[in-house]
Amino acid sequence: MPAAGDRANLDPVQFNLVRTPFGSPVAQALCSELHEEYVRRYGDGDETVIGEDDFAPPNGDFLVAFGPDGEPAGCGGWRAHEDGDAEMKRIYVREGYRRRGLARRIVAAVEDSAARAGRKRMLLETGPRQPEAIAMYGSLGYEPVTPFGHYASTEGSVHLGREIQDIQ
Repeated sequence: MPAAGDRANLDPVQFNLVRTPFGSPVAQALCSELHEEYVRRYGDGDETVIGEDDFAPPNGDFLVAFGPDGEPAGCGGWRAHEDGDAEMKRIYVREGYRRRGLARRIVAAVEDSAARAGRKRMLLETGPRQPEAIAMYGSLGYEPVTPFGHYASTEGSVHLGREIQDIQ
């Protein structure tokens, strides 16, 4: 049974996910907050090189979730990866909107977008100081994959993936 203070976080909340250019002010503000989260957890931010066009259709997509108050609540996107794969990046939910299922909803929307673009598998990289993310991805069927990208040889980096071709 949740504590009385936790009850508000369990009430259903409607979120609106909107395709948003990665370079837009709202997307960049959310990514800056995510960068600050990485600095708190790891001492520095994500050094992966990302171009503004990496998330432009048809080779990517970026979504921003807006809460019932119209405020940006979270974001996430995918970009093309080799061999027909997609790489999920910048999954983030602002603190005041957490524990409401929004991260799962963003992940599902990102997967759906990539599958509709013909991508077969979703890959992602996260780190050991994000146990809630690792647990969520595991519960969604993500499993270890061969390390890739900027953090391929970084000790402790967690590389996960799952098939998405059949989720449409």
